Amino acid sequence: MKDLFIKRFLYYKELGDKSFTQLSDEQLFWQYNEESNSIAIIVNHIAGNMLSRWTNFLTEDGEKDWRNQDSEFINSFKTKAEVLKYWEKGWDCLFEALQQITDDNINSTIYIRGEVHSVLDAVLRQLAHYPYHIGQIVYIAKMMKNNDWRTLSIARNKSADFNHEMHSKFGSGQENSSPVCFAKSDEVRDDYKPE
Repeated sequence: MKDLFIKRFLYYKELGDKSFTQLSDEQLFWQYNEESNSIAIIVNHIAGNMLSRWTNFLTEDGEKDWRNQDSEFINSFKTKAEVLKYWEKGWDCLFEALQQITDDNINSTIYIRGEVHSVLDAVLRQLAHYPYHIGQIVYIAKMMKNNDWRTLSIARNKSADFNHEMHSKFGSGQENSSPVCFAKSDEVRDDYKPE
């Protein structure tokens, strides 16, 4: 199952990565107003969360004493390179932690702010949290780039072409071949078959 988790998280990381390549340093730090977060601030929060949640996640509470969540919403970066370095540090921590998940510990009890979670629940919690913020990154980037935005998914008014391409690639026998949707694939069904 950890391979499925890794696949899902990699997909969302890639959306962020592909957004960053389209943006200048200045654009990463742009804020709509004082109450809005820049992309750099969102990255600071995501990576800060990852480092807290996934460092020694099997043996320590996911909300570390050294984490200061409030400071994640204050820009501390000066360059795009610093933002991207911290982004990668967070993801490296997450992927290293996911490698530790086994069939024997996936239902083990871990804690986040003292609240009991299974390892599976903790992963699902973050699989909802990170894409939420990555969606914000993509939305802000798309607004700034406007007509220069290079789509990260199916281009506007091109869904029929995309569907035809997918059917040609995978044939009509395989459903849900999207990188996000594997609801009917054997890969997922096998993981959830009753024992």
